[in-house]
Amino acid sequence: MNNRPSLYTSLSPALLHLYDVRESIVVIIDVLRATSTIATVLYNGASSVIPVDSVPRCIELGGQLSAITAGERDGKVAPGLSYGNSPFEYPRSFVENKTVVLTTTNGTKLLHMALNNGAPTVITGSFPNLTAVCDFLVDQKKPVILGCAAWKDRFNLEDTLFAGAVINRIKEHFDINCDSSQMAESLYLEAKDDLYEFMKTKNASHYHRLTGYGLEKDIRYCLQPDGANVLPLYVEGRLVVKSAL
Repeated sequence: MNNRPSLYTSLSPALLHLYDVRESIVVIIDVLRATSTIATVLYNGASSVIPVDSVPRCIELGGQLSAITAGERDGKVAPGLSYGNSPFEYPRSFVENKTVVLTTTNGTKLLHMALNNGAPTVITGSFPNLTAVCDFLVDQKKPVILGCAAWKDRFNLEDTLFAGAVINRIKEHFDINCDSSQMAESLYLEAKDDLYEFMKTKNASHYHRLTGYGLEKDIRYCLQPDGANVLPLYVEGRLVVKSAL
């Protein structure tokens, strides 16, 4: 008898409503760059990251909490915010013991969508915390939905590649009857020897967008496994490192 939990991959926020998230762990995936930056900020000692879905809310909360306000719209620092969405903006010397309020084009929107749909457990994942995500999912033994933030509801390569990397590592622990998951793993297996070169060769839209802003260094970091290997878990309005609970 198969009593393994199910695993599904939602390739875009526009598809999330097709999955029942109410019994599942939802992994928010926004590799370039929200979830890579969240892992980095927490790895570098921030007390929490508060994800919000609008710039005005980010500014308002930042003022109330004396927090760092951060975020982007379309890959650039959002007007009215002090900092952007680059992991390199958040060294330990800057963020240690501080709260960061973050808003991004795709990732924070998907996180709130998952919560509004009744997800009981929400974590964030990207290559910098790949192992932490995989270990947690295997340990929990619960259904999983890998939620790709994509780009303005359109499929993107990098989030799907991360879903594929997770599936490749943990698939024997789950029942996977999901074509998007099979496709994600196939794509990852094709790309895994050099993810950056794969994105470049395929002229991936987000690679193209960020390279246009001179952010090649960010892209390389965000595709590198385990550079910030902590598990951001959503608890009462904040993302915190699981071990710090």
